[in-house]
Amino acid sequence: MNRFHRWSVPALAATALLGSLTLAGPAAATAPLDGEAVASAALEPGARAGAAKISRAEEIRRARLWLTANGGKPVPYSQHRNWKDGYRQDCSGFVSMALKLPKPGANTVSLKNDGWTKPIKMSELRQGDLIIKANSKDPNHRHVVIFDKWENGKKSYLSYEQAGHVGTRHASHGYGLKSGDGYHAYRPVNLTD
Repeated sequence: MNRFHRWSVPALAATALLGSLTLAGPAAATAPLDGEAVASAALEPGARAGAAKISRAEEIRRARLWLTANGGKPVPYSQHRNWKDGYRQDCSGFVSMALKLPKPGANTVSLKNDGWTKPIKMSELRQGDLIIKANSKDPNHRHVVIFDKWENGKKSYLSYEQAGHVGTRHASHGYGLKSGDGYHAYRPVNLTD
């Protein structure tokens, strides 16, 4: 039996073209998580591709999930483990989960520097914005929380966070309200409102 197949000139040309595109073209984009559409074309200039658009209300709903996701208890904190949903169990993994960023999540420095957020003034904070301390050389002194709302005449605020020895919590903080503490306000660029 003759196993030699004849190829037409157009078929050979198409095969060569596809092969060259595969080898020389840009890398294929990864599929969005959980089948959700990624609106990278709609992101602001400098924003990271791969960040699905999300409303502030959805971000807060997702943050609240970890308050009771561990059999009615908070998800425990860990810098070395991922939770059942695939996100790291540290502060930046928690924020990444709430914002629907790619798993296992951006780290604190990346949240600040790699296009996931843009700097804003503390006075501009709205629910779902972030307060980040990323400039410490010691990763144990970096942190990020999700702003919820002001309290005590803007002398403190409620936020969602993943904290060491505690896990997920909704707590009162003053990070960024004292000059020189290293915390600054940022707005996630994938928020829709």
